[in-house]
Amino acid sequence: MIGATEWLPVALAGLGAIAALFTLLWLASLRLRDASIVDPFWGPAFLLATAVFLVGTSPATPRGVIVLTIVAIWALRLGLYINARNRGQGEDPRYQEFRRRGGAAYWWISLFRVFLLQAILAWVISAPLLAAQLSDAPLGPLDIAGLALWAAGFLFEVVGDQQLRAFRADPTSKGRVLRTGLWAWTRHPNYFGEAVLWWGYFVIALGAGGWWTVFAPALMTFLLVRVSGVALLERGLAARRPGYAEYVREVPAFIPRPPRMTSERPSAAKE
Repeated sequence: MIGATEWLPVALAGLGAIAALFTLLWLASLRLRDASIVDPFWGPAFLLATAVFLVGTSPATPRGVIVLTIVAIWALRLGLYINARNRGQGEDPRYQEFRRRGGAAYWWISLFRVFLLQAILAWVISAPLLAAQLSDAPLGPLDIAGLALWAAGFLFEVVGDQQLRAFRADPTSKGRVLRTGLWAWTRHPNYFGEAVLWWGYFVIALGAGGWWTVFAPALMTFLLVRVSGVALLERGLAARRPGYAEYVREVPAFIPRPPRMTSERPSAAKE
């Protein structure tokens, strides 16, 4: 088990790496006038931090290698998906609003409100990924349970994203709401899967004594539900989109439940 005097420099090194990444992205965004370039790097930021944690706590343990592997699978998949989704769409309206409000000072405001804020959040939430490196205890049932939970969440997220992509690509879907597959169980299957896989990381960290990192998946779940995920997307959506209010009444926002037998009604949901 690594002592506090040894793991603190490793944790700070992870923070420095993430902050450097997001600062470089900020500089690029100033040149491109597009803060949206930060979005595809949310997942890869955790991969960078995990790699720094693994190197800093060498020699690597089987648990540490496993965590690095599954973080890489999740982070690269998410980064590539968001990059493909955002390509050619211009700057996200959220950042356009920041730019409008910030005026001439936006370049400075964006550093703290967009880039470094995400860097700090990523570092705080990465606590289970660090904790997984801190013990050389043998793998056990908690690691198996955590991997199973991670796999379930990852599958839910990937399938939800692919179903939405296929729906959007179908010209006959215009004016309709996606209410098949996982989208019949929850209005945000991708966000639910994201939360579940982060609880999987936490359960793996438990095997290394990382019970104290429970705040990380709890914070991620809160952000997904109340801040940057469900709440942000659905703000005013029922008022703007005919039929969406009925979809809200029939399908839960986050935690899935078996779909009710209802006919699909016109709408225009967007994730």
